[in-house]
Amino acid sequence: MPTANTSETIDVRENIIAVGQRLIGAKGFSAVGLNEILSEAGVPKGSFYHYFGSKDAFGVALLDSYFEEYLSDLDQTLAEPGLNMAQRLTNYWRIWQETQSFYDCQGKCLAVKLGAEVADMSEAMRATLNRGTAGIVSRLARAIETGAAEGSLSVGGDPASVAQSLYQLWLGASIMVKIVRNVQPFAMAMATTQQMLHLAP
Repeated sequence: MPTANTSETIDVRENIIAVGQRLIGAKGFSAVGLNEILSEAGVPKGSFYHYFGSKDAFGVALLDSYFEEYLSDLDQTLAEPGLNMAQRLTNYWRIWQETQSFYDCQGKCLAVKLGAEVADMSEAMRATLNRGTAGIVSRLARAIETGAAEGSLSVGGDPASVAQSLYQLWLGASIMVKIVRNVQPFAMAMATTQQMLHLAP
């Protein structure tokens, strides 16, 4: 059983991560300094280095936390009772549109926000992004396979390849939404997704 001290340590660490996720989700990794995160979190600088050895290590912890929550939410969406898999997948992409847009995403668009920025900056963060996105793709592949087996959707290729293509399609659409400042790229991504999975519009 955790001691009060252990619980306090976890709370402080999680608070730093939560504040960092919100700030970095809005501004990007390079644009947010440690002082801004620590000031917002109400934590002294010495404490930061107690929990994270460097800003790079903090970035890895931030992404690990983000993907843990993301994958848990995705698992819930893909197991929602009373729906077939095609409907569950459609709900997933609707949620994507709501959380990955050009508005303030409150840290929910971290993979989109940091993907291009940190991949060349930090090997550890790139590896964490790669691991997290692979977890998303593998879940989508299993969902597509299940949907094909139950007859709620159909695909012309290997479910893993289709899942990879769809994830890349939506990642690209998210970036374009930020560039053009409207949601038309999401509408096009949804139409392409419906065609690839033979879903009813």
